[in-house]
Amino acid sequence: MKVLVIGGGAREHALCRSLSLDPDVTALYCAPGNAGIAEVAELHPVDALDGDAVARLATELSAGLVVVGPEAPLVAGVADAVRAAGIPCFGPSGEAAQLEGSKAFAKDVMAGAGVPTARSYVCTTPAEIDEALDAFGAPYVVKDDGLAAGKGVVVTEDVDVARAHALSCDRVVIEEFLDGPEVSLFAITDGTTVVPLQPAQDFKRALDGDEGPNTGGMGAYSPLPWADPKLVDEVLETVLQPTVDELRRRGTPFSGLLYAGLAITSRGVRVIEFNARFGDPETQVVLARLKTPLAGVLLASANGTLDVLPPLNWRDDAAVTVVIASHNYPDTPRTGDPIDGLADVAAQDAPDAYVLHAGTRAEGDAVLSAGGRVLSVTATGKDLTAARERAYTALGRIRLDGSQHRTDIALKASQG
Repeated sequence: MKVLVIGGGAREHALCRSLSLDPDVTALYCAPGNAGIAEVAELHPVDALDGDAVARLATELSAGLVVVGPEAPLVAGVADAVRAAGIPCFGPSGEAAQLEGSKAFAKDVMAGAGVPTARSYVCTTPAEIDEALDAFGAPYVVKDDGLAAGKGVVVTEDVDVARAHALSCDRVVIEEFLDGPEVSLFAITDGTTVVPLQPAQDFKRALDGDEGPNTGGMGAYSPLPWADPKLVDEVLETVLQPTVDELRRRGTPFSGLLYAGLAITSRGVRVIEFNARFGDPETQVVLARLKTPLAGVLLASANGTLDVLPPLNWRDDAAVTVVIASHNYPDTPRTGDPIDGLADVAAQDAPDAYVLHAGTRAEGDAVLSAGGRVLSVTATGKDLTAARERAYTALGRIRLDGSQHRTDIALKASQG
């Protein structure tokens, strides 16, 4: 099978790495890709938001499967264009991807499906915003209704900060604060059958101890030793399957990757948000633990044959990923800085630890930073303590001027 992956971040590098290890994949392409992905896939330029351009490229490459990584192309309907060209595509339709593209749409689907979530108000005027903020009180949870690359959510005790964020959005969802730890659970679905993956936990705040501004994610780990062993089955039954069934009932079947961001509250599991694609950085640790070859699973989703897929196999190993971010991230990051030490990691830490590229570009033999989140250093080990140690040892070999990373990824979970 020839596979084309759309995107150019660490999520796509993780996908390409897994696909490159799959014996059924005879050729692997990525568009537009990045400096790290170039080591495992053939790169092609494309406007990832242009469905016709993506479909043309897939046709030219005789791709047997297209995997759309990021949310913006999915919401823009790129998967629809690929399917219209007769090529199997992993990823939901533009209509079904509104589950991520619009928080209000997601809330409506959850209401129809009876899925437990936070109480919320959808607001479009200053008066509605004030009423909602008053109704819930602090801590305030304010979400931009549309796509915001993981940075559209503000959680704050300060009503003025909450109001300012709400007023900066065209349409905003204001909801009650959910207590308890957060969990990310991915599921692969073909619109009928739902196959959950292993849960992960990510770290959204920029600084140690969950301080600082919200980011797209500064690290993640899997498995979750503190989680109830029945958690995955419970979420499948109360959240994932009902959501997929409701979307099919509405005539907008969802196939691809359904991501549930969950809060394990004192009142039970509640959905914080849905995404319509693999999450970043959780994908890095979940795929590090997946033993089953990836291409066949994604193709079964695209072809509607997940019901005949054998159960997934998982490694017992734990996985940890730590994000190296640019100077000034999550504000406007500095880019163009050289990255050193990547060859040292490959020589001294592989295969137990490796580097997945996010915001990078090649310039001659040099690799330069080209985004806010630059690299994901990922490692596996017999337990979280071993995986953490390997990840941070490998990270210590990398040099990027002004870069930042958290030192406490998976620390608390590894201590039991």
